[in-house]
Amino acid sequence: MPATDALTNRQRLVLRAFTTVAVVEAFTWVGLLTGMYFKYLAADTTEVGVKVFGPLHGAAFVAYLVLSVLAWRVLRWHWLTGLAALVCSVPPLFTVVFEVWAARTGRLTPSRSRERVLV
Repeated sequence: MPATDALTNRQRLVLRAFTTVAVVEAFTWVGLLTGMYFKYLAADTTEVGVKVFGPLHGAAFVAYLVLSVLAWRVLRWHWLTGLAALVCSVPPLFTVVFEVWAARTGRLTPSRSRERVLV
């Protein structure tokens, strides 16, 4: 197998994992925010949502950070693009916003990411 084919396969694997985890991270944010609503604001003071979605969101958050750095390297993003991916992990649902923006601007296209120099 030529080196370029292996790189393309690796890029596709990272892309698939990155986009999947971006969406999972957003869904766990919604679950955690819903759980926090019921724990702190609603008349029903149950902690089940926080106990379930807290660890799930923590794991998804760490996975997103790791995959952002990996995608940054494998897809050869400009440093500002990589930094934007990391910053978008903090506000709720911004991982999906970043993923949509990156897809629309060609940063999630393996063949075009290598050629892209600017943000």
